[in-house]
Amino acid sequence: MNEWETKCDWNLAETCVESLTIAELLALIGKNDTDLSALLSMKMTYGDTKGSMRLRRAICALYDTQTPENVIVTHGTIGANMLVHKTLVSAGDHVVAVVPTYQQHYSIPASIGADVHPLHQRPENGFLPDLNELRALVTPATKLIAINNPNNLTGSLMDRAVLEQIAVIARNVDAWILCDEVYRGTDQTGTGMTVSIADIYEKGISTASMSKAYALAGLRLGWIAGPHELIEDVAIHRDYDTISVGMINDHFAALALENYDKVLARSHAITRGSLALLSDWVADQSLISWVKPNSGTTALLKFALPMTSRELCVDLLKETGVMFTPGSALNMEGYVRIGYANNPIILQEGLKRVGVYLKKFG
Repeated sequence: MNEWETKCDWNLAETCVESLTIAELLALIGKNDTDLSALLSMKMTYGDTKGSMRLRRAICALYDTQTPENVIVTHGTIGANMLVHKTLVSAGDHVVAVVPTYQQHYSIPASIGADVHPLHQRPENGFLPDLNELRALVTPATKLIAINNPNNLTGSLMDRAVLEQIAVIARNVDAWILCDEVYRGTDQTGTGMTVSIADIYEKGISTASMSKAYALAGLRLGWIAGPHELIEDVAIHRDYDTISVGMINDHFAALALENYDKVLARSHAITRGSLALLSDWVADQSLISWVKPNSGTTALLKFALPMTSRELCVDLLKETGVMFTPGSALNMEGYVRIGYANNPIILQEGLKRVGVYLKKFG
């Protein structure tokens, strides 16, 4: 994506819900530009090192049992995940990580020297983990189980029953569970909000951010929710790479999360409408198949073409201006990842162009 996203005309690799402007955010929550005057007296100093109490209270409203003492604010989910792995994992530790997933969850433990065991999620299982395989991988030495729900890449969704069973497996060996929940809030049905592992398991850790469901990636603001002892340990590690998030970032994140229902309503309109559009398109393509997502903003499309995923993506870019992410970059050769929650006009035009391209192959 770093190589090509500034060179494409139709970005179907974007993973965030179409980003909000500050003006759109204010309008959405019933404010206007006069409310920006509240920022004029804001002193540009360091903020609370754990995040403002106002913001942490707003984050807690997204959970069933978390309190501000169970939350620390970070630079995005990427910062949150890094801090959890650095805090918990040491060389030689036994770690189980679901794949496919965001690369942090297996590469960071491996870089530390941990013994990382992948739990493969397969299309025949709806890209959900096989719990018998998980039981076989987990040992009394397992320190951490890293999962991702909703899943980045596939859009698969583990429900409460599955999460509770994973918690039982972890509890039996006293392991931590890190659940990257950056897409939480984008389920295709109901409120869109899956139960969090932090509310299910006493050693469950939730990481999330303003980037995906809340359409405010530019704030670069995320958080960790979990047991107080973990938050205190994370805070020590955090002192070595972060003093605080920006005061303005904290302010706008709090505004958005205090009105999360309004922000998510917009996101649902985009994700649910766009997935329906994508579903209709896939149904018309003889060379494309998939496991339809239940949540998130991304899907894996399996293609039946005589080329690698990178070759396909580069050729598509050159011929049509459309960008996908090649499966080879995600250890999923034979697939491309599409992000379908960007501007619906971009999605429609991009899919139209890809459809024309695919007709060359029959």
